[in-house]
Amino acid sequence: MKDTLFHSLHRNFLGDTDPWYKHTIAAFLVLNPILYFTAGPFIAGWVLLGQFIFTLAMALKCYPLQAGGLLALEALAIGMASPDSLLHEVEANLEVLLLLIFMVAGIHFMRDLLLHIFTRILLGVRSKLLLSLLFCASSALLSAFLDALTVTAVLIAVASGFYTIYQRVAYGTDERAEYALDEADPHREEMENYRAFLRSLIMHGAIGTALGGVLTMVGEPQNLLIAGITGWDFGSFFHAMAPVTLPALLAGLLTCAILEASGRCGYGAKLSPAVRTALENFQREQDAARTSRDSAALLIQALVGLFVVVALATHMAPVGLIGLAVIVLLTACNGVTEEHRIGHAFADALPFTALLVVFFAIVSVIQTHQLFDPITALILAQPMERQPLTLFFANGLLSMISDNVFVATVYIKEAENAFLSGQISRSHFEQLAIAVNTGTNLPSVATPNGQAAFLFLLTSALAPRIHLSYMRMLLMALPYTLVLTAVAAIAIALVF
Repeated sequence: MKDTLFHSLHRNFLGDTDPWYKHTIAAFLVLNPILYFTAGPFIAGWVLLGQFIFTLAMALKCYPLQAGGLLALEALAIGMASPDSLLHEVEANLEVLLLLIFMVAGIHFMRDLLLHIFTRILLGVRSKLLLSLLFCASSALLSAFLDALTVTAVLIAVASGFYTIYQRVAYGTDERAEYALDEADPHREEMENYRAFLRSLIMHGAIGTALGGVLTMVGEPQNLLIAGITGWDFGSFFHAMAPVTLPALLAGLLTCAILEASGRCGYGAKLSPAVRTALENFQREQDAARTSRDSAALLIQALVGLFVVVALATHMAPVGLIGLAVIVLLTACNGVTEEHRIGHAFADALPFTALLVVFFAIVSVIQTHQLFDPITALILAQPMERQPLTLFFANGLLSMISDNVFVATVYIKEAENAFLSGQISRSHFEQLAIAVNTGTNLPSVATPNGQAAFLFLLTSALAPRIHLSYMRMLLMALPYTLVLTAVAAIAIALVF
């Protein structure tokens, strides 16, 4: 009886994931307390950070919430961080959490309009290179004035819609969830090519959110923090960053074009004639079947979409509250009154919201034990003329493995303290602020955990459907990382 119960408990632990993954996580859970009480919190903290990144890398094997959550709970239990420090991180990022809960759900109720618009764009623009540039540039433009997570939610909704359309045509259902098609599947080759096509578009769009997000004070959460500390308004922020961010934007768009033309690093897949025909037939069927009520629903979604753009661009309210307004307006005006239909809209965002809170627990470990302090001391010990470039690389490296908002918060406050204490001049302080902003926004595209929008994409329901794994995201982001980092670094070196 005991053996049977033991084996049942073993099988239930992390479900049907590979045994080696289960054993690896179990080993982590055994190792961490030993390291914490023998080697000390500093070493144990860095090991914990590496373990959490491992759970993200294995996101297609097991959703990171479970394994990462166990690591975070253990860290709190043995004293690597406290519930109060975790609560502080949650409070500091409450707007991001509200954004995920409400704005992503609001985008769900706009999916018909988004799919209608982007299907016409997809079918109207036959050049894959031009289509990729359009996705990248439009994402950059939207992210400069809106929010990268919101733009990413739109991209996910659009790509999911495209995937479902062909899936429905090919298999007669939109519920086919296998990650790998059977060898005998007659649609296998077309489906794999279509996945590659969607992967390239979604990655160009995701990179675009970083290219646009770095430009303005409203593009990313840390930009607002930096602008508040430096006293820059919208215009002065853009002007201060422009010598670095505009060359990076142009280089990013050029990289997009080169990748599509060359077909390197997972890019270049084109829409096959069979899939294009299926999408065109679907569009014709939708147009023919559209009733006046459907048209009214699309009109309401368009008006609410216009409200979203104006509200976000003018910062009428926090993004999450604008998302709540979107949910209320679209459900009320389009007759969505059943609780289960509303609840379904929250299904995509809530698992990631929980995962983000787990990530904040890891960030609180970093904060509690000051894991980045040696790097900070090394930067400030550099000669004045080297500090901006050194700070750029340090912020970029740390943002690849940690939260870029957290990294920016740490280093802009260090720079502010140095300025207020008279160690550096106002002009040098502004140079450091530019290095912090560009360092946390551009090199952080290297990994999915570098930016919340990338992590959201990796852990979304879309990622396994189009085979977008952690390692594949690393590969597809690599050329952008190298180009953007090099261009930004050269600009900082020349300007400062």
